[in-house]
Amino acid sequence: MKVSAFTICRNAVKFDFPIVEVINSTLPIVDEFIVNVGQSDDGTLELIRSIGSDKIRIVESIWDDSMKKDGLLFSHETNIALARCTGDWALYLQADEVLHERDYDTIRAAMRDHLADASVVGFTFRYLHFYGDYWSLNPWAYHRAVRIIRNDGQVESCGDAVGFWLKSDQGWLQSVHKDRIKPSGATIYHYGWVKPGTVLLDKFRYQIARHHGDKPGADQAKMLAQAAYGFEDYDIMKNFSGTHPAVMSDRVARYPVLKPGRNRWLNPDFYRAVLKRGFRG
Repeated sequence: MKVSAFTICRNAVKFDFPIVEVINSTLPIVDEFIVNVGQSDDGTLELIRSIGSDKIRIVESIWDDSMKKDGLLFSHETNIALARCTGDWALYLQADEVLHERDYDTIRAAMRDHLADASVVGFTFRYLHFYGDYWSLNPWAYHRAVRIIRNDGQVESCGDAVGFWLKSDQGWLQSVHKDRIKPSGATIYHYGWVKPGTVLLDKFRYQIARHHGDKPGADQAKMLAQAAYGFEDYDIMKNFSGTHPAVMSDRVARYPVLKPGRNRWLNPDFYRAVLKRGFRG
């Protein structure tokens, strides 16, 4: 069994993506890692090269900044990376999604056990979404997403590269073809919301422009008018008491807790959020 991994990144230093940690968390369980690096002005290409693994294959791509609808630029670039994968399975991670080393055997076993079963075209991962700092979780964000696909040409990235569909009917795996995916038993540690407020706002500014061009929605325009992202929901987030992937230890150690002593159970806003969104432990 041969396993590929693939991702895309651009200006990873500027936007403070933990791309080195993403790649290093995955290299032990894959045979190759395809990285589509878009044109950057912050040393991203050099950063990827500095990892120094002979498993890494870099694709230098010129991302088309005229694509400003529905985030389709991101799935387009993701499929460029996917096309270079040569494994039986292809493991996709976004530039802020990290694997925990305790899940390595579980992930390999899932792929090995279903390799001969052509009806299985993908695997989902459970998600932990960190918000504001490394000790706060957003329980209302999506709980699962497909992150391994069978690499036989049937499946491709779609939309804004959050999910995958079958090419034959453009049916999303997690809804139309959910009978053809299995749980991997592993967890993605998602750190996209853990960065300084000014940096996070700059990242959102870039992403929103790729979805809506120069006409963001009213809520988005209001957010972008701020000097920095304010982490307005921080006080109602869930405390995290587990362990982070080992590759994240340096980042975690040097990052401050945003608001020490927070207790969502004593915050009326938490109960209002539960009434509106439901309780998610």
